[in-house]
Amino acid sequence: MTINLKFIWFSMVIALLSGCANTAANNSYQASQNGMQESPLRSNDQGIIEIVRQLDELQRELSMIQGKTEDLEYQSQSTQERQRSLYIDLDDRLQDLERSISALNSMNVVDENEIIIGELPVPGGTDEENYAAAFELLKEQKYELASLAFIRFLSAFPGSSLIDNAQYWLSESYYATNQFPQALEQFTKVIEIYPRSRKVSDALLKIGYCHYELGNWGDARAVFTKIQNDYSDSTVAKLAEQRIKVMNDRNL
Repeated sequence: MTINLKFIWFSMVIALLSGCANTAANNSYQASQNGMQESPLRSNDQGIIEIVRQLDELQRELSMIQGKTEDLEYQSQSTQERQRSLYIDLDDRLQDLERSISALNSMNVVDENEIIIGELPVPGGTDEENYAAAFELLKEQKYELASLAFIRFLSAFPGSSLIDNAQYWLSESYYATNQFPQALEQFTKVIEIYPRSRKVSDALLKIGYCHYELGNWGDARAVFTKIQNDYSDSTVAKLAEQRIKVMNDRNL
C-alpha cells in the first residue's frame, strides 16, 4: 500500500501561506498605525519550512514501511511456493493408493483363510483387484499373507501398470517385519528393474534405512547423501537429512 502525501502537503502549504498573507496584511495595518511593529512573515516562513521538513521525513518513513511490506509479501509468496511443492510431492506418493481404494470399494474384502499359497488373492480377478487385495492385507498388518499375495501378483501380471508398486510393497512387507536383508534385496529391485518408477526415491530411502538397521553406517550415509543430492527439496530428502543428523549425533 502506497500513501501519497502530495495533496495533503500542498493543502497545508496553501493554508499556511493564506494564513501568513492575512497575518501580514493585519500586521502591516497595525505597523502603519503604531509605526513600531515588524512583520511576522519571517517566523511564519520558518514554521512552513519545519512543517515541510516533517512531511518529507514522514514520506521517507512511509516509503520504508511500504518497502518492508513488499518484502514480507514476497517472502510469503516464496513460502507458499515451497509448501505447494511439498504438497505436490505428497500427492504423487498417494496417487497409487487412490486406485487401490477405488478397487476395494467394488469388491469384497479377502478372507485370509481363502488365500492359498501359489494362488492369487482374487482368483480370476483383474490386476487392479488383486493389487488392492494384497495391499489391503498389508494395511491390516498381515505381512506374511501380503508378501505371498504380492509375490503371486508379480508372477501373474508382469505387464501391469502396478507392477512397480507391487514390488515396492512386497519390499515393505519384509521391512515391516524387520527382515532387513530381504527388504534390502527387494527394494534394490525397485530401482534396478523399474528405474522410471515414482517409487524409486522411496525405495532408495528404505535402502538407506535397511543399511542403517544392519549397521552398515558407511553405506547408509552414502545413500542418504545421494538422496539429498538427487531429490533436493523433497520429502525423502528431508527424511534422509534427519537420519544423517541422528547418525552424526551418535557418532555413527
